Amino acid sequence: MDYSVFITTFITIFLAEIGDKTQFAAMAAASQTNSIYSVLLATVLALSLAGTLGVISGSLLSRFIDPVKMKYISGCAFIMMGAWILVKKP
Repeated sequence: MDYSVFITTFITIFLAEIGDKTQFAAMAAASQTNSIYSVLLATVLALSLAGTLGVISGSLLSRFIDPVKMKYISGCAFIMMGAWILVKKP
């Protein structure tokens, strides 16, 4: 295992998730029940599945797309998603 990649990825993902809508959704779910372990398990499994899909997708796409280009594509997709969220009507 490459620990430098592990630590960098962990810190990046952890910081990206702090204050994210996923965290607020988990807080809202936990505030509405006494079964916090169910909310915790569901949140961990959902984030694990989403992360797994991201890793598998990235691994497959890296066979066809240069990693530098993938970084720009991901960044543009992130910006476009943010812009869409800002302009969409409630």
